[in-house]
Amino acid sequence: MRFTFNHNNLNVLDLEKSVSFYKEALGLVEMRTRESEDGSFILKFLGDGSTQHLLELTWLRDRTEAYNLGENEFHLAFQVDDFDAAYEKHKEMGCVCFENKEMGIYFISDPDGYWVEIIPCE
Repeated sequence: MRFTFNHNNLNVLDLEKSVSFYKEALGLVEMRTRESEDGSFILKFLGDGSTQHLLELTWLRDRTEAYNLGENEFHLAFQVDDFDAAYEKHKEMGCVCFENKEMGIYFISDPDGYWVEIIPCE
């Protein structure tokens, strides 16, 4: 028996705002959408075009309050081939929320407050 990664899920309040953020900040593209027949949820799967791993954004019609992210110790991580250019882009977007210069990484925050780690290619 062998398991492989397929996707990670984040629940979001404003689906289009989140999709736009992930497109602009990380270059993700919509791969597929699934909508419930009764309109109670929409799932959008985003991909990087290089790997098969997907980010699933889930919108729930009846959810109106912000999600409790606790201490927000979980996160996604993306590596980038031009770290300095990515950092400048994210600074311009105003989404850099934490920097660790000693480790050579930083984090950005999406519209719902989820953190995404940005690391240079090794």
